[in-house]
Amino acid sequence: MNTPDDDVPALSEDFAVRLDLQPGWVDLTLRENSKAEAKALATKTVNELNPLSLEIEKSAVFDDMAERALNLNEDAPALAAAYYAESGEGLINLMIDSYGDEGVPRPTADEVLPLLLEWENGEVVGEPEVTRLELSAGPAMRVQATLKIKRMFGLGRRITEFVKYAVFPPGMQSLVVVTATWEKIQLTEENAQRVDEIVPTLRLDLVDGDGNEIAPKPEPGQS
Repeated sequence: MNTPDDDVPALSEDFAVRLDLQPGWVDLTLRENSKAEAKALATKTVNELNPLSLEIEKSAVFDDMAERALNLNEDAPALAAAYYAESGEGLINLMIDSYGDEGVPRPTADEVLPLLLEWENGEVVGEPEVTRLELSAGPAMRVQATLKIKRMFGLGRRITEFVKYAVFPPGMQSLVVVTATWEKIQLTEENAQRVDEIVPTLRLDLVDGDGNEIAPKPEPGQS
């Protein structure tokens, strides 16, 4: 089964993922994924927080942010971010990455759905909520479900909620996947809304080999 853009010649697959992060969201993307880089990022961000709103020690927020940045960047995502409450508590982890092999057809939405429900260290419980929608970056599929994750050494389980978006950018072979997770199930409605508010701002800017953005070519007749 082919999607309408399967026959469209692929554009350059070198692109940068952009997301307009609203207040509370922190960009935790690391270039080198080193402890020094994570600590520098955490230091800069924590120093910008309102100390009057914090309900936990700044040092604890710093430690959490540095460790979270290292964990989120372990597999070198295109973008990593987290949502922090004014209290300083980290509530949501978010990662964006792209998948695709040259010469291999991009999977269809129907083929992607079971892949979105696969987790290396857990299993989906209950019926997932699946929605298809249109984003500025392209057609997308949104999946929300509850995940039962295995604890270390297989001792017990913990419950996590997640939202995933699979985005199919027109004219590209790549599939872009946004993954957001949180453990406070009592905040599911609020956290899902926080994710849903920023994902529509997703855009993919073409870049050259040096990472510099390539300006789009003007339409015929335009100067």
